[in-house]
Order: sequence, then structure tokens, then C-alpha cells
Amino acid sequence: MINFHKAHGGEASIMVTKVDEPSKYGVVVMEEATGKVEKFVEKPKIFVGNKINAGIYLLNPSVLDRIQLRPTSIEKEVFPKIAAAQKLFAMVLPGFWMDIGQPRDYITGLRLYLDALRKNTSSKLSSGSHIFGNVLVHETAVIGEGCLIGPDVAIGPGCVVEAGVRLSRCTVMRGARIKKHACISSSIIGWHCTVGQWARVENMTILGEDVHVCDEIYSNGGVVLPHKEIKSNILKPDIVM
Repeated sequence: MINFHKAHGGEASIMVTKVDEPSKYGVVVMEEATGKVEKFVEKPKIFVGNKINAGIYLLNPSVLDRIQLRPTSIEKEVFPKIAAAQKLFAMVLPGFWMDIGQPRDYITGLRLYLDALRKNTSSKLSSGSHIFGNVLVHETAVIGEGCLIGPDVAIGPGCVVEAGVRLSRCTVMRGARIKKHACISSSIIGWHCTVGQWARVENMTILGEDVHVCDEIYSNGGVVLPHKEIKSNILKPDIVM
């Protein structure tokens, strides 16, 4: 991309990626031969192209002069002006891209990322009699005896997973503690959370930072906002204030 940016001599470069359903995104309309960006079309109802912003930019310092001293969207306010000046170019991403802005998509993205690690740098993945499938465990995490972990699990720095825990298709973020015999699947455990003994967390449950799930609680989906204590079961997807 650096070589592309230097070669076109413009002011800014953006990475774009091809998608099957461009109507869900903002489409980048560009010249195929040169990569010069003509315009942006937000969620087009008719087909104008199939390339969208992949979120990677290379900018000349002069772009800073285009940003006013107020909250500014570079995508909505700055890039269209650079495109109008014919100084914005786009390069098609040669690799894989997906939107992981929603929890379910994040879990899918985690699975694909771990699968890519298995194919390309399998030494980064964890192994052992307690590991099943693709699992990534930070070197500072502590795993207790008798756990079953996997497939498609990521455990972050400083996490503590106590004895007898079952984890599958989930992320456990920095500093979280999963107590004895808890079971977590298809969920995201936020930073510094605690999941109590014999608790069951599943079906796309999302715990914000510093959430404490008490012992023997069952969570069947839902989003829990930060700094909460869950003392009763969550039986249907909801937002816990």
C-alpha cells in the first residue's frame, strides 16, 4: 500500500474491499484502472459498485490542514473533499475482510482468525489434553485443572480460569476470572469480569467491563452494561441496565 501511495502521487490512499451486498455499506466509486476515487455513495439502492472502505488509510501531512478544530468525520467530511480535488485513491485489499461490529459477527470473525492461525502460524495456538480445536491463550493467563477449552476460544492477559471450567466459541478479555465449573459458550466476557461457580453463560451473552455474575446464575443471551452484578437468571436476550 505504501508503494501504491507513493506511485499515484495523490494526497491520501484508502484500502477498500469487495463485498457481496454493497447496499449495506457506503460504497467507494472509483476508476478501476488507476484507483482514483470519484465519490462515495451511502447504502445505495441501485448498484454503483461493490467496493467499500476497509478502514486502513495512508495520508500525507497536508490532510491535517483539511481538518477543522472541531469533531470531524474524516470519512464523511474530509475524504469527499480530497476526492473532489482528484487526490484520493483506493487500493483493493488483497486479503480477507469482514465487519465484526456486532457480537455475533465478532464470534464468527474470531473463529476465522483462529483458523487462519492454525494454517499459517499454528505455534501461536495452545495445545494440551484440555484443549479442543483452535484456542488462543495469553501467556499470563492461568488455567486450572480439569478444564475443557475449545473450540474457537481466546483468553486474554491476566485471566484466571479455575478448575473444571468449560469454554467454547467465546472470548474472555483481560483480567477476567471464571470460577470453578462455570460453563461459557458463544459469548463475550468483558475486561475484569467475574463469572461465578457453576454459572452458565451462553447464547450470545455480552458482559461489559467489570460485570460480576453470581454463583449458579444462568444467562441465555443479552447485553449487560459495565459495572453490574447479576444476581438473577437472564432467561431471554435483553439489555441489563
